[in-house]
Amino acid sequence: MQSTERALRVISYNLREHRAHAEIAPLAARHDIDVLCLQECDTTKLPQEVGALRLASVTARNRLGLAVYYSQDRFELSGSAAFELSKSMHDRVMSPAHERLLAVRLDDRDGGSIAVSSFHAAPLSAGNALRRKQIDEALNRLREYAPDTPSLMVGDYNYPWFFRGLDRRMTRNGYLVSRSDSPTYARYRYFSGHFDFAISDSVRIERVSTLPQGVSDHLPVMVDAHYAVQAA
Repeated sequence: MQSTERALRVISYNLREHRAHAEIAPLAARHDIDVLCLQECDTTKLPQEVGALRLASVTARNRLGLAVYYSQDRFELSGSAAFELSKSMHDRVMSPAHERLLAVRLDDRDGGSIAVSSFHAAPLSAGNALRRKQIDEALNRLREYAPDTPSLMVGDYNYPWFFRGLDRRMTRNGYLVSRSDSPTYARYRYFSGHFDFAISDSVRIERVSTLPQGVSDHLPVMVDAHYAVQAA
């Protein structure tokens, strides 16, 4: 059976404690995206719709949560799920973050399905070992949640250093890590890095672009991707 590819455009944005919330509607409209994944958003203050995008789901137990919007013209929402991952000391003591992964399953009205998820790893006060564990757990949850479905996990990985080791680890496990064309964090003048990127399974990444900075210390990233569907 022959297959064909469908294009997908996703933006991921850490709103920095919801401060950049006013930017999401202009971002979605300007770039004509299919999915919007948010981190550090006040889920009680998000609108149900942002232009042509509809709110698929939000996390419920975090002080600052995750959210996913999707194009209701293109997709039907077939399900969503939030997942807890291993906790850092920051999670346990300072500011609990129970759910660090939010996944949605989307059925294209023209055929084919894809799983897209918003991810937020433990902060830099935790070690890379914990973040690697969280990433592994998140990807395993996704494979269990949407087996045999192309998947794209975007978000704030808090992993600006020793990236090659993570890249090799993901490649061994059958995943592709895609970083953007320029750094995604700029809170301090002399401190930047690729904090926000994409990990995919059975998805072809065309490019990951860093968008101009707004009021957040993180810069939005836009992922242009393609995934295969079986031709009718």
